[in-house]
Amino acid sequence: MTTRIILAAVGAIVALAGWMWRRSALAQWQAAGENAKKKKPRLPTVVMLLGIWLAVVKVLELAFGVKPRESFAVDIWADRIDLGGFSLSMTVVYTWIIMAALILLALVLRLTVIRRMTQVPKGAQNVLEICVENLCKYTKSNVGDLGDNLPAYLFMIAMFMVGSAILELFGIRAPTSDITMTFSMALMTFVLINYYGLKVKGFGGRLKRYRNPMNIVSDLAVPVSLACRLFGNMLGGLIVMDLLYFAMGNYAVALPSVVGLYFNVFHPLIQAFIFVTLTLTFIGEAVE
Repeated sequence: MTTRIILAAVGAIVALAGWMWRRSALAQWQAAGENAKKKKPRLPTVVMLLGIWLAVVKVLELAFGVKPRESFAVDIWADRIDLGGFSLSMTVVYTWIIMAALILLALVLRLTVIRRMTQVPKGAQNVLEICVENLCKYTKSNVGDLGDNLPAYLFMIAMFMVGSAILELFGIRAPTSDITMTFSMALMTFVLINYYGLKVKGFGGRLKRYRNPMNIVSDLAVPVSLACRLFGNMLGGLIVMDLLYFAMGNYAVALPSVVGLYFNVFHPLIQAFIFVTLTLTFIGEAVE
């Protein structure tokens, strides 16, 4: 305990010294004005943040104790719970939560924003119209005009993946890091690919594609590749974050949150965009 108190005090002293150094360096930099050839000083800020980080870590250890280090392990499959005599995967439970949240959000928007829509959009209406308009334009630029149902499906998929990313921010395993969920999403896309292929080209036109046996193999590989690609990327982000927490141990304060902005926010949004783009690509191949 004595060591932790000393280190907390050292961290506080370093933070204070860094703050004073930063204040002095900024004053000199501002005084130089346009004649300053050097960039804005960053080293004092780094020293101050390191001191704050060390002090916070040691204060937390003093308050809550030191968490013992456990062996590192990653489960490919999601945990299961018993609910009403049924064994359910936590992926299903979290999916229900996301669905309920999206349905509630849709009802709120329907009863507030949509029923009061004006000719000149503003506020939430403006945001909704921008999202819908851009998604419809992106869909039309890739596959032409196939109706309003396709952009609605793509918007639903994107919102579900955003909901999964939000859950991951709270330390909950995202449903999209479960192969069963990603395969279900890929199967829905596979059904849509064939639906639009039959709708545009007819049964005979769609059947002509399979005169080449390789097209059968490539089409059957579509849901597998979609599911495995999304699953691998989302599971990879989960493993990276778990490795970071494991490696830092009790020092996992602040830094994992900064890294998590990429792996729990930006990275899932990229995967949503890629999934939507691949869906449109495969549908475009089916109708061309």
